[in-house]
Amino acid sequence: MRDLLLVFSVFAACVVEAVEALTIVLAVGTTRGWHATMRGVAAGVLALAVIVAALGPALTVIPLNGLRLVVGGLLLVFGLGWLRKAILRASGFKALHDEAAIFARERAAAEQVGFSPGLFGDSYAFTLAFKGVLLEGLEVAFIVLTFGANQHSIPLAAIGAGAAIALVSAVGVAVREPLAGVPENSLKFAVGVLLTAFGTFWGVEGAGGHWPGADLALLPMIAAVLAFALGAVWWLRRAHAAQFAGPRDPATTPVGQVR
Repeated sequence: MRDLLLVFSVFAACVVEAVEALTIVLAVGTTRGWHATMRGVAAGVLALAVIVAALGPALTVIPLNGLRLVVGGLLLVFGLGWLRKAILRASGFKALHDEAAIFARERAAAEQVGFSPGLFGDSYAFTLAFKGVLLEGLEVAFIVLTFGANQHSIPLAAIGAGAAIALVSAVGVAVREPLAGVPENSLKFAVGVLLTAFGTFWGVEGAGGHWPGADLALLPMIAAVLAFALGAVWWLRRAHAAQFAGPRDPATTPVGQVR
């Protein structure tokens, strides 16, 4: 069961990161041309391959308990960050993530910069595509390496990441538009819950604790984190509604609406 949850968690997280990287690449490519953009993508992928090749073997030689303690702490920081933003978005305190708006903003910015020749063609397009792929890809690499090394199954985590990247890339190439239809806000909420639950689970195991039921304890852990997150959304929505309702001034209220 833990393996299935691992693959699903990696897949969902990587779909989010792949959609964000694709939005940047599409905005640059459709505005500045595809030659330099694709060179930037290739350079970003190559840089990520070098990083994974260097860090992957190193993680596998760390003692399991020490690895779980470190990975659990990192996943908690990572997961709580995602969950915090997802809760704020769901409650109305933060704007929802909108890939169509981000695409329009990135495209407008790219159109305002003149052609800048460089070693790989248009240096602006190359740099922006490289940065987008590298930064989003680093989060994918972190998730794959931490989940995979902790379970001594990096290939299994890589399958989840590879499936997510292949799916998003194929759809992106087919439609040549930002994937605004992907429920990214809901995915981030789910991923935040999963990363927080896994981080807590592995952190306790790494510190020498034992969970009743072993791997089965992950299910009530995920349910508890989800219940807490949904409760936070409910409470914050009420606070948000109260904040914008405010007291009414009878002098400015239309006749018939004074209560």
